[in-house]
Amino acid sequence: MKLYRLTLALLVAGVLCLPASAHTNEEQLVADADTTILVDHVQVTAIKQGLVLRSEPVAATIVGERAVDRNHITALKDMAEIVPNLHIPDYGSRMTSSIYVRGLGARIDQPAIGLTVDNVPVMQKNGFDTELSDIERIEVLRGPQSTLYGRNTMGGVINIYTLSPFNYQGSRLEAGYSSGNTYRLRVSTYIKINNKWASSLSAYTTRSDGFFRNELTGKIADWENSDGGRWKLLFRNNKGLRIENTLSVAMTKQGGYPYAFIGGRSEGVANADGYVVKPGQIAYNDSCRYERFTFSDGLTILYETDRHSLSSITSYQLTDDDMRLDNDFTPLDYFTLGQAIEEHVITEDLIFRSRGARTYNYLFGLYGFYRAQQMEAPVLFKTAGVDEIIFKAANASGRVEMHALENMPLNSSFKSPAYGFAAYHESSLRFGRFEAKAGLRVEHEQVRLETHGEGMLKFNLKAGPMPFPIEQEPITLDTKSSYKRHFTELLPKFSLIYRFDENRNLYASFSRGFKAGGFNTQIYSDILREMLQTQAMGGEFEESDILSYDPEYSWNYEVGGHFSCADGIVRGDFALFAIDCRNQQLTVLADANATGRMMTNAGRTRSLGGEFALQIKPVQALDIDLSYGYTNATFRHYVDGEQDFRGNYVPFAPQHTLSTGLTWTIPTGVRWLGDVVLHSGMRGVGKIYWNEANTVSQPYYTTFNASVRLEHQHYAIDFWGQNLTDKAYDVFYFESIGNRFVQRDCGRILGVTLRINFQ
Repeated sequence: MKLYRLTLALLVAGVLCLPASAHTNEEQLVADADTTILVDHVQVTAIKQGLVLRSEPVAATIVGERAVDRNHITALKDMAEIVPNLHIPDYGSRMTSSIYVRGLGARIDQPAIGLTVDNVPVMQKNGFDTELSDIERIEVLRGPQSTLYGRNTMGGVINIYTLSPFNYQGSRLEAGYSSGNTYRLRVSTYIKINNKWASSLSAYTTRSDGFFRNELTGKIADWENSDGGRWKLLFRNNKGLRIENTLSVAMTKQGGYPYAFIGGRSEGVANADGYVVKPGQIAYNDSCRYERFTFSDGLTILYETDRHSLSSITSYQLTDDDMRLDNDFTPLDYFTLGQAIEEHVITEDLIFRSRGARTYNYLFGLYGFYRAQQMEAPVLFKTAGVDEIIFKAANASGRVEMHALENMPLNSSFKSPAYGFAAYHESSLRFGRFEAKAGLRVEHEQVRLETHGEGMLKFNLKAGPMPFPIEQEPITLDTKSSYKRHFTELLPKFSLIYRFDENRNLYASFSRGFKAGGFNTQIYSDILREMLQTQAMGGEFEESDILSYDPEYSWNYEVGGHFSCADGIVRGDFALFAIDCRNQQLTVLADANATGRMMTNAGRTRSLGGEFALQIKPVQALDIDLSYGYTNATFRHYVDGEQDFRGNYVPFAPQHTLSTGLTWTIPTGVRWLGDVVLHSGMRGVGKIYWNEANTVSQPYYTTFNASVRLEHQHYAIDFWGQNLTDKAYDVFYFESIGNRFVQRDCGRILGVTLRINFQ
């Protein structure tokens, strides 16, 4: 706690360090800052929050267009550690999309943080990890944003805004090459047709051979091909009407899942060809791949008067993806898994708000969505897998001997329609230098799950005095079920802010977060397996309630502030938070032989922490950035039936995140040559525990990056490197059917990027 008190004392002192008369120079510096939103350049943005987030009672990080380019941010995971207490590990495939913030997060199903692109919410977590191009700015708001944004934003929300053709006209070309034989090509054009109409068209393609080799097949495991494009059409008139339509498509194909075996029940066991996997090897015999197609169309209509605005945000989203896994990730013929999801989503958000009133402002909103999802999830147990997972315990008794005669298919299909609607309101009242905000959201959601499972088990049996095994009658399974769940939630939020001026303030807030419950479709194949196994043993299957899990709730208590001093040379933000989380959703195995993951609810967790960010500009040519986040997330009550984890750390959430950056701009004095920009930085993460028992962990580690950039108004060429010391660390750990696996970081990456602007 000494660190908290010292940090708080220093930063509160920073809030007070600027004399009231010294605003002119600061305002000029702020106007030039990369993270500032200029009002006259805004098209259809900032509909729900204020234009300047540093004057709002929220912990926020804004990364502008220049910082996106210089930090080589091509996907959300590249934002990890730049933002304090934000962690986005890069493992598996682009389907994974795990995001952790302030000790909250999830590996499967519902995310803990929301994502919007040009105001349109991205509803499918599988679509979070996509290529980013021509980004105007990225906003990361930490802490529950449930009142304005609703479900699954208890950790915060990430708002991405793409470049507007009203702000920029011309064409852009970007080409890059980096380690892993990775190519990137992006092209875009921005046209202002007249004062009312503007349009842009952009496309990208990415090819990568990957970094990890499957030692069994000799092939690279994590290759990737991605293609996509975006078309924007904008309209505005002088009567306050603005219309923006954004259509985007993307296709991704990957190998993915470079999980290395590090020990367990398969150690020393040879496959049919005599191959024995060694600890540290990536070696599996069946193919792994992931394919995804996404289509999104978002229409935003904004009408403004001097005192009010009315907005409508409408979207249609399609996600069609297909995953195939060697789900034992070993050379042994145990089992494979498939998962194909087709999802259609329609959303509508209506917002009516007041504008510019000195004392009292308000916002009213109505939101609704409908989702139609179908999923096929076939699992194929090979004969060796049936003997190992289903019959091993029975055969070990010595009383019987059972063996599979054929592979055992388990075919699972699901239909999961869902809908939800919400009404929300926020009021803000100013009195002197104080402003109080109070908000409330009433949200209702209903989800239904229709399941259909089929399976067949063929086996022989030798018991007692039998001279030889006898083939048994095949056991078949054909089962259908239907489930329904609904949730109605009240999500309040209250904040109080004291403003020294528009750039320096202190605030306090408390709010309730909510993450929807759902169904454990990934565990359904285990349920079917247990049904067949029970029948084979002559028993009676007892259905459990593991197929569903409950919503997650949190109360977030926060104090913080935004400060500026020395005529704007030093700017920063800080926050201290406490989160009381009930029914926190955790991804676990149902039992030691489980082949799929399931979501369960821990009784109660508590997260305490703090974060701060500094931007220092001692001279015009030098920029210094520093951010740090600390999270202490522990179980207050969680018993899984066998162990009591009270006092243990919540897994997968790092305790520390650190980012530093130094950028020095050197004018060459040659008009056509531009500036030389030197950048160096460091990122630190850890400690990360990999399980609830806290027996396995990744220690704190640091990586270093640097770049040399020749920057001109019309072009830039950038030579860059990440993890320059080739630091080895694990980004993911898991256990499956008694085996342990990790995915390691890909190591040092070197690259060059060329950008050309035709204006």
